[in-house]
Amino acid sequence: MNEQWLKNAKILIVDDQEYNIDLLERILRRAGFANLHSTTDSLKLEPLFYEIAPDIVLLDLHMPGIDGFEALERIRKWNDTDSYLPVLVLTADVTKEAKQRALQGGANDFLTKPLDKSEVILRVDNLLKTRCLHLRLQHQNDDLEERVKERTAELRKAKFEILHLLARLSEFRDDMTGIHTQRVGHLSGQIAQVLGFPDSEAELIRLAAPLHDLGKVGIPDEVLLKPGPFTPEEFERMKLHTTIGSSILEGSIFPVLAVAATIALSHHEKWNGTGYPQGLKGEEIPIAARIVALADFFDALTHERPYKRAWSIEEAVEEIERQRGVHFDPQVVDAFLRILQEKDNLEAEQESVLL
Repeated sequence: MNEQWLKNAKILIVDDQEYNIDLLERILRRAGFANLHSTTDSLKLEPLFYEIAPDIVLLDLHMPGIDGFEALERIRKWNDTDSYLPVLVLTADVTKEAKQRALQGGANDFLTKPLDKSEVILRVDNLLKTRCLHLRLQHQNDDLEERVKERTAELRKAKFEILHLLARLSEFRDDMTGIHTQRVGHLSGQIAQVLGFPDSEAELIRLAAPLHDLGKVGIPDEVLLKPGPFTPEEFERMKLHTTIGSSILEGSIFPVLAVAATIALSHHEKWNGTGYPQGLKGEEIPIAARIVALADFFDALTHERPYKRAWSIEEAVEEIERQRGVHFDPQVVDAFLRILQEKDNLEAEQESVLL
């Protein structure tokens, strides 16, 4: 126990009789308590309470203005509910009813006048020790909560870093920067938002989408890096990246990896049922995979690779519009076009401001 804290604890005395206050202050000072505050006017209790922030209140019951019972009620409202603030009632009212009412009102202890100085010191000392222990526990809990927050933030950062590294791994052999996967994730999250997904679900799709081609790690270089068109046999081998990626990711307890597994398996399915690996059709295809299918397609068309030129945005949009209801979910196409339109409108506004 911190004896220095006990001796410096802030004690507030509220009694309408100056004599009683003088007596209590002499008793407490002789016991080593130095941080004493008092008032004979209960109407001044509230500003004094907030100014001092006492560690204990010594309170008379029968006073003009605000009596002790009402003061108890107000003190409990002013005080932080998580903070233990002891109130010691000191009164000449020896009735059972007064004692019960005071204790029910939130008093922590009760002494009757005339006061025994040894008993006053013992009660004050015990209540302050309880206050000190409570504050220490509260401080420890605050420290623990802060450490938990810090650890949670570290784990969250580590999770994002692992996701990013996995996404880079999936593109390492044909896009060493991994930027393609990040662009696909960003656009997928935007489409999900436009479709009305809750922010948390749109964020899951944004984080999971970059892992859509993780299964490429299982495809031989002579197939994955081939500059020309695939033979039928090579195409069948290339298709396996969907099931390989799903197998790597499936079974995880983390929601983002569960969504990633679904996307990896189904992002090459087509709205008309001619895609792979399962030939799913329409809404049989998970919505996250339908979103990523379009985002992946658009980004792949509009960026150069060793085996193809980059299409213009206009060319890519025309192709996506032709594939509405064929390759892509019509609603996903509409959401994508809305994003482009909003981007065009924003750029036009910015140009007008510059002009």
